[in-house]
Amino acid sequence: MKLYTTEKIESFRTRRMRWVFNYWPCIWCSGGKVQFISGDFREVHVSLKLNIRTRNRVATVFGGSIYSSIDPYYMLMLMEILGKDYVVWDKAASVKFVRPITKRVKCRFLITEEKVAEIKHQIEMKGEYIFDLPLHFEDEAGKVYATFTKTIYTADKEFYKKKLAKRK
Repeated sequence: MKLYTTEKIESFRTRRMRWVFNYWPCIWCSGGKVQFISGDFREVHVSLKLNIRTRNRVATVFGGSIYSSIDPYYMLMLMEILGKDYVVWDKAASVKFVRPITKRVKCRFLITEEKVAEIKHQIEMKGEYIFDLPLHFEDEAGKVYATFTKTIYTADKEFYKKKLAKRK
């Protein structure tokens, strides 16, 4: 189920991946739910709501659930988009809790064609590239509940192998 207006559609493969993600223990236990994965992996929609798995002592969504529900997707999306000739790692993340979550919120992961071109260009020039991608949880009215910055490391696989060999 799309949470945002988009022209993109799911493929059979991404629909199956969505189902697997939602029953994968580390994602299911976070309380987050993958609602949509576009067939080209450039867009993912995730929702989170207050329930027995996410509730903290003060009856709001636990901060760990808020972060863990968005954690893996940018890395996984880029792994699919860039392919096997590239290495992709989550490098760092920051989160700012703006207001307590007591109802359903949603988050949109979007990687544009321009961003992919920039990543490939930077890797072509330097062998590796580290960059930030922003995110936020919002309700249906657009009120923001948490903001995130994900720092992603990408590299050419051969460059990365040589870099690791130098460490030894």
